[in-house]
Amino acid sequence: MEKREPNPPFAVEIIDTKPTVVENPYSGQKVTLLPTAVAVYDCIKGAEALEDYDTMQKGLDWFTKHYPKEYMVLLD
Repeated sequence: MEKREPNPPFAVEIIDTKPTVVENPYSGQKVTLLPTAVAVYDCIKGAEALEDYDTMQKGLDWFTKHYPKEYMVLLD
């Protein structure tokens, strides 16, 4: 049975249809994320670049709740 992905904390565009490997640009560590998590991660990184800290924090809170191990690798 396939695990249902949690709803994202804001509107996202889901491009991927399969799990994707994402690499931390600083540490080089990699994790595999489901499509919704990839979309939220991309929004977090975009919000960070745009200094949209409200959106960034919503995404970080969502990651810590639903993907704590992946959060520690990619975003902590």
